Amino acid sequence: MQFNVLVVDDSAVMRQMILRTLRMSGLPLGELHEAANGGQALDVLRTAWVDLMLLDINMPVMNGEEVIDHLRADPETADLKIIVVSTERSDARIERLAAKGVAFVHKPFTPESLRDVIVDITGISHEQPAASEIALLGDGLDF
Repeated sequence: MQFNVLVVDDSAVMRQMILRTLRMSGLPLGELHEAANGGQALDVLRTAWVDLMLLDINMPVMNGEEVIDHLRADPETADLKIIVVSTERSDARIERLAAKGVAFVHKPFTPESLRDVIVDITGISHEQPAASEIALLGDGLDF
């Protein structure tokens, strides 16, 4: 079974890094969508089915926490799997996000750590990437 992913980050470079990591992860991906802010993310969700959202917190227009609150208040999106990918270091804010049912990955992250959190929260299985793909993942470099 494939799953569709929405990557939401105001940095185009970070969105591309996350998408590249996803493509090389061995996870069974379907459609990959992007949004540069929370407002755009909500627009994508109106027109596309998404199984998982990777969401930055600190963005213009509508920040990630506002997006989460909006999604959790809507019965159609209340159970959407969300992973916050952020530089956020405030323990109080991270605890508040966890209480909203989201997972958290700190930037910078390793491709393996992001993949492992995705596997953990979705329960989806993955194939181990080939040795050549592992080398392309960055040889342990953080994104």
